Amino acid sequence: MLKILSLLLVFFHPYYVSVTDIRQNPESKTIQISTKIFFDDLEKAIKEESGQDINILKPADKAELEILLATYLQKHFYIVANGKTMPASFLGFEIEGDAAWCYLETEKVTKINKLEVFNDVLFKQHDGQVNILNVIAGDTRTSTKLDNPKNRAFFSFK
Repeated sequence: MLKILSLLLVFFHPYYVSVTDIRQNPESKTIQISTKIFFDDLEKAIKEESGQDINILKPADKAELEILLATYLQKHFYIVANGKTMPASFLGFEIEGDAAWCYLETEKVTKINKLEVFNDVLFKQHDGQVNILNVIAGDTRTSTKLDNPKNRAFFSFK
C-alpha cells in the first residue's frame, strides 16, 4: 500500500518547467527567442510583481496584457552576446494547451562567439522551477537546464 501511495504522489506531483528556444536567424542576424511558460503560473507571477490581475486567455485589454508580459520577461530573461547585453523586443504571444508561447527578438549580431543567458522566470514562485534552454547559433545546437536558483548559462561557439 505504501508503495502505491508513493507512486501516486510522484504521478500527481506538479512540475514547474519552462522551455526557451534561442536561435540566431541566418538571414536577419537577429536572435529570435520563443519561450513556453504555463500561463496560470505566469499570470500569478505578473500579479505578484505588478499587483494587476490578468487573464491571458481572455484579456480585458490585449495591449495592456502584452506590456505586462513584456515587462515581466525583460526583468526575468535577458541575453548577453559577445559581451553586449541585447535588448529584446516583445513580438507577441500565443496559447498552446495550458501554456503561453511568448516571442521576442533582439537587434542584429553578426556572429555569436559567446552567449550568456539569464533566466529566472518563475523562480520566485516555485523552488522547483526548471528552465530549459535550447540554443542554435550557426551550425551548433546545444541545450542546458537551469534549476532554481541557478539562473545563468554560458555558451561558446566557433
